[in-house]
Amino acid sequence: MQFSPAVFERRLRERLAAERGAPAPVPPAAPLAGWDAARVSEFLRTELDAPAAPLPRAVIAGAGGHAKVIIEILEESGDYEISACTTPDGPSAPLLGIPVPGGDDLLARFHVSGVRHAFAAIGDNRARRQALDRLTAAGFRLINAVSRRANVSPRVRLGAGIAIMPGAVVNVDTEIGDGVIVNTGATVDHDCHIGPCVHIAPGATVAGRVTIGEGAFLGAGCRIIDGISIGAWTVVGAGAAVIRNLPEGVLAVGVPAGARMLR
Repeated sequence: MQFSPAVFERRLRERLAAERGAPAPVPPAAPLAGWDAARVSEFLRTELDAPAAPLPRAVIAGAGGHAKVIIEILEESGDYEISACTTPDGPSAPLLGIPVPGGDDLLARFHVSGVRHAFAAIGDNRARRQALDRLTAAGFRLINAVSRRANVSPRVRLGAGIAIMPGAVVNVDTEIGDGVIVNTGATVDHDCHIGPCVHIAPGATVAGRVTIGEGAFLGAGCRIIDGISIGAWTVVGAGAAVIRNLPEGVLAVGVPAGARMLR
């Protein structure tokens, strides 16, 4: 069998939907009514034991804690086979079973070998921006890592190279730029515009109609009220409450948040 448990369940629910004439797979919460052991065995024999097309391969730039979460999200999706992780620190022990053979000097070799997809799993916004540029220049197609346990409106417009972690919520008519991280349990309400390489840290809350410029960092548990604009590369401290617009390149801390220029 060439399928992970997540892909097996997805294929099973797609088959159920086809039998019922439904336009989409049966959702995970729905019971698998009528599927006894004999029917599951037949499904395994006819669907999963047959030769399957290989999954597209992907490489991950990054081999730290953030990369661990990305690996789990991509494995759960069942859409890609992760070939390797790269890190500037050189070869190291495998990360969750994924080889870490060296740094970005290996990217061209991966591409020549047929790896066409990549993800920049780097938490620092500037470093992630640079990694995205390197991956694109090397010819890779940037993929998204959106957890099945996130709640993302189908009317959200997503760029490329985006990470949306478990428990995150992104609501209708929001636009998410390339390389954005919406971290664990963060919420982004309706009609927001999130620029490229923004990092919205765990538990942060962004109300509706907020605009966030490129590379801004919103610290854990901060609160941004509706209609606010936050400039590029600005940092909002953990737990801060932003009730006024913030310009580019400032640090905003406190409740309500006060701002000073970053050095």
